[in-house]
Amino acid sequence: MQIGNRTKFFSITVIGTSSCPRLGTRTCTPENGGSYRSPVFVLIIVGNIAGFTAFVETVRSTLRSTWDSNTFNHLVNNAGHGEMIDYAETTEAQFDGLFNVHVKGVFFLTQALLPLLADGGRIVNFSSGLTRVSFPGFSAYSAAKGAVEILTIYMAKELGHRGITANTIAPGAIETDFLGGSVRDMPAYNDTFAAMTALGRVGVPDDIGPAVANLLGSDNRWVNAQRIEVSGGQNI
Repeated sequence: MQIGNRTKFFSITVIGTSSCPRLGTRTCTPENGGSYRSPVFVLIIVGNIAGFTAFVETVRSTLRSTWDSNTFNHLVNNAGHGEMIDYAETTEAQFDGLFNVHVKGVFFLTQALLPLLADGGRIVNFSSGLTRVSFPGFSAYSAAKGAVEILTIYMAKELGHRGITANTIAPGAIETDFLGGSVRDMPAYNDTFAAMTALGRVGVPDDIGPAVANLLGSDNRWVNAQRIEVSGGQNI
């Protein structure tokens, strides 16, 4: 999932993840006042828990070799995919695929990374505006995202003694590759969701990135266990 390319107020280094072996390294250019080293991308299949141990060891060695560090400060769980299918037609395989990535993956990947997450760190999980409003075809997806919102509250509670905060970002309809880029590339979907939104358009990744960046900043250190919808006023 794309979440934009903006980090205005502080300098960061990034370990990105991808399920695509051909992704390689990307260069990011922040806006005023921030700076990036080129991100290092590490291959992971979030729905495959068996691969998490090797992934964590790769992250550990990358931290040491690239940044001479044993910990990282921010974990953003935004991997995901969608299935748009009526409740009555949803298969067990589709259901399991969604929950394996969006719920089980977030639960156990975050757990596995806890030894590397610094005290005082931040966790941002991704949910969806579809946990507040309904749209036909998203019953399993929305149920998974609802589980993420509850999980986030428990993360905040049980990791609070380490000074770690956990919050959820819930985007509305965004022009990304989600569902094969349908909101971005299909005018009918784009127009439908734009008509539901108070600001009169669907979102773009750079509408979401600043909200994430602000949550990661020290000025928002007292924001914890919150669901923050970033949807332009969808279905209000």
